Amino acid sequence: MERIKCEIREAGVDDHGMLVLLAEETLHPLAERAGHPERYRAGDVAALLDRERTGKGQLVEASLLRTGTYVLAGTPMAGLDDDELARLRSRAIGFVFQSYNLLPRTSALENVASPLLYQGVSRHERNERAGVALERLGLGDRLTHEPSELSGGQQQRVAVARALAMDPIAMLFDEPTSALDPEMISEVLDVMVDLAREGMTMMVVTHEMGFANKVAHRVIFMDKGEIVEDALKEDFFGSPRSDRAQKFLSKILLH
Repeated sequence: MERIKCEIREAGVDDHGMLVLLAEETLHPLAERAGHPERYRAGDVAALLDRERTGKGQLVEASLLRTGTYVLAGTPMAGLDDDELARLRSRAIGFVFQSYNLLPRTSALENVASPLLYQGVSRHERNERAGVALERLGLGDRLTHEPSELSGGQQQRVAVARALAMDPIAMLFDEPTSALDPEMISEVLDVMVDLAREGMTMMVVTHEMGFANKVAHRVIFMDKGEIVEDALKEDFFGSPRSDRAQKFLSKILLH
């Protein structure tokens, strides 16, 4: 995978419920000083857009860094071993990727409930939380269905339910609709719109302009693996500062 030019040194949700990206001044053109943090309040939605669709996923993966001084869910991340990091991340951050990563020949209920086992949750509570999450995603009548019996949109909703069942404080989405047929995209986007309205803090890698314009509070625009602009949604879509963002939007909005 190509290394992004704007290297994010730290990322996470701090003890004030703020989603933080901490970048080096020399690599982040929008940073006011070295180590300037870009912060997003709890409940904010940040949309990552990329003209060439390169580097965004790696930016999201910055939240997996082991080094740094940020605090996630009240726990300092520095010094944690692999097992401790995995437990903390699974408890605090929900991840939804392009591929559904569901267990084959396993029911939707079991797919959602299984990760809770690693949190020490009892079987009864696992199934209860999984059922609630699936019901919330409109899949209450699909609890016993295996992935092969579900549409692509339904499978992705199961993946979202799996993340929600962990009761995360923030969610990261890496192009969750890119592998879906066009007619299935809206059902996943509708779920994400509902999550945003309910106050879920989200960072979303997406190429769905309508979704970004409707839901995002801030937009991070990347080009050739470099962060070009980080702005409020109204400013980005209304009056982007950079030439590259202006050209990108002029082409997109013509269609």
